[in-house]
Amino acid sequence: MAEAESRGKQRAKRPAKGNSKSGPRPGGKPTLRTIAEMTDLAITTISRALNNAPELSQQTRERVQKIAAEIGYVPDRTALRLKTGRTHVISLILDPHDEILGFGQSMVSGLTAALRGTPYHLVITPSFTNVAPIDPINYIIRNKMADGVIFSRTEPQDARVKLLLENDFPFVSHGRTELQTPHPFVDYDNFTFAYHAAKRLAAKGRKRILTILPPARFTFGKHLRDGFMTAVRETGVSYEIPPDLSLDNSADEIREATRRRIGEPDAPDGYICSGDAAALAVMAGITDAGKVIGRDADIVAKQTSGIFGQVRPKVDAIYEDTALAGLRMGELLLRRIHGEQPEDLQILQIPEIWF
Repeated sequence: MAEAESRGKQRAKRPAKGNSKSGPRPGGKPTLRTIAEMTDLAITTISRALNNAPELSQQTRERVQKIAAEIGYVPDRTALRLKTGRTHVISLILDPHDEILGFGQSMVSGLTAALRGTPYHLVITPSFTNVAPIDPINYIIRNKMADGVIFSRTEPQDARVKLLLENDFPFVSHGRTELQTPHPFVDYDNFTFAYHAAKRLAAKGRKRILTILPPARFTFGKHLRDGFMTAVRETGVSYEIPPDLSLDNSADEIREATRRRIGEPDAPDGYICSGDAAALAVMAGITDAGKVIGRDADIVAKQTSGIFGQVRPKVDAIYEDTALAGLRMGELLLRRIHGEQPEDLQILQIPEIWF
């Protein structure tokens, strides 16, 4: 009934003679009026359908959205911003780190799924190593470039989180902080991963376990260390945390360091790798040294890509679903934009331990 009344009161003008309902004029940019002329619906109905207004029938929404996709309709972001104060843009700030294979792709896949069917679209903002991490955040806030922000690799007293909280700017972080003010996040339980990885190696009879951690400034590095050291104390194994090697080192550097160290006296016989790339580099280093995985040393890896199902000899792996993390972050950010409280928007992903 609402649709019929809207159509009767606000129906767009019929096309002029010679102008069909088959789509926009050649070279013309499709508009809401274009879709209205093609569907005999009011422009306001078209707008509500594209925004998934619940008062409209699903059939109407799907019909309008299908036509919009077919003719290549793209909302005028400038007009939307002037009218609503919103950009309908979500910015994903990506760091150029290689510790997790396909991290960016998986995250984008999940976020895209969360935004599908909404008026929001995703823009990727790179964060380069020679630029302060807070700079992209400052730029987005200052220039109103997005309605919400997603970023990773948090620090205990993260300046980005502080700035966004101070400006009441919607965001979700991939990772936690130690700030007193609650904020939205999705995080992986790295304590549990490292704890069970070390326990697994000890149960296999390994006597000296080496773990490669991220740079100490990151919160998830502290969680990994705490889980690892808890297992070390419980099992009594010897351990090693190389002070000059981290997940931010290149694969070649990790491979060479592993090759050199495993050939020395009192070498580690167990390795914990918190990323796919580091684990592959460690495997290469062990092999380059003439050692055999499963005989001279064992590995437990965190995997996001599923690659270790294809690696021989097999290594133990614990899965982190980064695509699911992206999906959940997108969902939480939309809820935050619509006013939900930060303390209700926090998810900790618990690893599934199969061994």
